[in-house]
Amino acid sequence: MALSTVYTGQPARGTRAVARALAGPAAAAGGIGLACVAVWFGDPTTPGGPLPVCPTKLLFGIDCPGCGGLRMAYSVLHGDFSAALHYNAVALVFGALFAWSGLAWTMGRLRGRTMRSWLHWRWTPHVVAVVFVLWFVARNVPFSPFTGLYV
Repeated sequence: MALSTVYTGQPARGTRAVARALAGPAAAAGGIGLACVAVWFGDPTTPGGPLPVCPTKLLFGIDCPGCGGLRMAYSVLHGDFSAALHYNAVALVFGALFAWSGLAWTMGRLRGRTMRSWLHWRWTPHVVAVVFVLWFVARNVPFSPFTGLYV
């Protein structure tokens, strides 16, 4: 029995269709949940813990655009959003944008048609690239006020 795509143009009706539509988002949510559990118990804010150090920071001694992401996630899980902003403000913003995309993906699967999010905008790859390059450079500039971005 071949399963048809969930993007048929018709909303998911019935238990089986809804379960098939929600299988992908549920699997993604489960994976994210497991990652959150690992970050919660791994406590990346404590030096020498079980979670790995960023390879860029380890090899070159500079912050990459993702450096501080685990500490940011740990702070968000504990409700400390000011610390999350300090560790990685760009990752915090992109986390919120990806939550929006996940919700749009789930709703699209239930409604049977693609729901547009920021990932579907034509200029998204260019803006993301510019933001990452600027973030990478700004947090590694060796004078004030940029040294406050170094984690």
